[in-house]
Amino acid sequence: MRLDGLQTEMQSMIQEASGKPTTPTGQSVSADFGELLNTAINNVNGLQQASSNLQTSFDRGDDGVSLSDVMIARNKASVAFDATVQVRNKLIDAYKELMNMPV
Repeated sequence: MRLDGLQTEMQSMIQEASGKPTTPTGQSVSADFGELLNTAINNVNGLQQASSNLQTSFDRGDDGVSLSDVMIARNKASVAFDATVQVRNKLIDAYKELMNMPV
């Protein structure tokens, strides 16, 4: 499994979400976590809508949309959604761990 492209895409998403230029290590990101999470969720929603629009165009017989375009868009949306679910699961686990800590 190649992670080079994934790491590059994640860094570009961080840069997009923060609206500020980042260093190659991503250490200069100082965006509010809520805003960052909201932007990431909106990006996932955009990918899903784009996938749905491509599928609808393909179903209607649009010559400009190929089956491979539809499948690539659908897989991108699926991977983004799965990553979002994993982040949500990690946040819930962290919250549960904090709530179970003795005071």
